[in-house]
Amino acid sequence: MSVTTPQASRIALDTTVVRSWKSPIALGLFAVISIVVFGIFGRPGVSHFRLSRASDFIQLPDVHLPTTQTGWVLSVVLVLLAAYSAWLVRQARKVPLWLVILYVVIILVAFLTWVSANALIPVPGLLIGAVSLSVPLIFGAMSGVISERSGVVNIAIEGQLLAGAFISAMVASATRQPVLGLIAAMVAGMLVSFVLAAFSIKYIVDQIIVGVVLNVLVAGLTSFLYSKLMVPNPELLNNPPRFDRIDIPILGQIPIIGPVLFNQTIIVYVMYVTVAAVAFALFKTRWGLRTRSVGEHPQAADTVGIKVNTMRFWNVSLAGAIAGFGGAYFTLGSVGEFTKEMTAGAGFIALAAVIFGRWDPIRAMLAGLLFGFATNLQSVLGIIGSPVPSQFMLMLPYVVTIFAVAGLVGQSKPPAADGKPYIKS
Repeated sequence: MSVTTPQASRIALDTTVVRSWKSPIALGLFAVISIVVFGIFGRPGVSHFRLSRASDFIQLPDVHLPTTQTGWVLSVVLVLLAAYSAWLVRQARKVPLWLVILYVVIILVAFLTWVSANALIPVPGLLIGAVSLSVPLIFGAMSGVISERSGVVNIAIEGQLLAGAFISAMVASATRQPVLGLIAAMVAGMLVSFVLAAFSIKYIVDQIIVGVVLNVLVAGLTSFLYSKLMVPNPELLNNPPRFDRIDIPILGQIPIIGPVLFNQTIIVYVMYVTVAAVAFALFKTRWGLRTRSVGEHPQAADTVGIKVNTMRFWNVSLAGAIAGFGGAYFTLGSVGEFTKEMTAGAGFIALAAVIFGRWDPIRAMLAGLLFGFATNLQSVLGIIGSPVPSQFMLMLPYVVTIFAVAGLVGQSKPPAADGKPYIKS
């Protein structure tokens, strides 16, 4: 007769590790592709990168890299990183986030070097555009993180962004007050989330179906109102004042990161605060503990007195307000007027960022930045005359999304009760 002590049980649990070879295989595959494209089929010439703007108080010299040789060197580094990730998995250790980030940065540099042979890429402009396109994605990702951590799948992020963009344009145009447009956008996003919460939580309708229907409903409704109200009265209802950029002294003149982080509109600065606040509140506060509990084990949360469905309802509403705020960026911080379906699938990419970020606010923000960078890259490469076909460049943001979710994210598990309605017994 054998007796298992508590210490032996803990040791057995600690040594039982599920190894996932998904990340090493994906990293190794991309490393091989890098060798073939950037090394074997490398382009002759020299690639030029501009690191400073004329207004920066420190002028960094332009960087000139031999295209083919740089491609070989960076490809070898990618192979080493892929091999190191395989070694970590073999040792039953997780592939750290810093390794994936470093890998992505290196492969992006290799790609930029390859496509910019005998051309110049202005790095600050590329990054500024990437951050601008990432803003609604990051707000949408924060909305998705809060909602799904509470146990409700938020497919309706697209509709919440679109509703925020439409209402913010109309209210800001009519009142000439962009701040009122922001408030109206939050209310619009919250109203969309009210419908999602009511049907999925109270009436226990399938959350995916409700989200898809809401996206179609908001797209149709905003298109109808755009044609009937905005098109006949563009000056009155579709000419919103945009927020000016706020240049933070000294910080805004730092090379590369200065114009990217510290010369932005108020919406972008609010985005920084939102990401930090969600990350802190989700893991360091009582609200965050309760939110994660109703998303992981609602029965246990109910046992200790937490009103599961009430908690979910208000968290989904908060998520909708955040997404609506992000939708206002389209009209009050970027484009300047509303057009039909102007979000163009940003809500679905934001949802992909949530999955890529493993339902973590910081990781989701980094994923949103990656997708925004890919979106802006197609425009920059079109200007410099990239050898990549224009059709592929239009596909680039979505290709990056697919590869990121399918390959680089590794093993990803949503909250245990995500998408499952809670019926109190």
